[in-house]
Amino acid sequence: MTSMSFAVHIPDADLEPDPLDPSQIIAGSPEVSGKVLWESEDGRQIRGIWQITPGTVSDTEANELFVVVSGRATIAVEGGDTFDVGPGDACVLREGDRTVWTVHETLRKAYHITLG
Repeated sequence: MTSMSFAVHIPDADLEPDPLDPSQIIAGSPEVSGKVLWESEDGRQIRGIWQITPGTVSDTEANELFVVVSGRATIAVEGGDTFDVGPGDACVLREGDRTVWTVHETLRKAYHITLG
């Protein structure tokens, strides 16, 4: 992490493994990796890169804005809409949303999360 201004080429950025909780995996063998690029001093704002390989997983979301850089997924929000996302798509998820992600092609995104 850095406190200076910087630029990162997201498609080539090196990511570190961030194993899923096995209880989140619904189908397949998805693997997650990521990199935190910036975090606020109080730890409530986080910006970074996240990637997941094909499979189906469940999650409870934070307050997040992300932009898909590569790959494709379908995100079903419990009691709400279903979104098909791919390169160039921006998505906003509300804190507490329960979701199911069906990842069709390895998906990489840049994100900003605000923790409650």
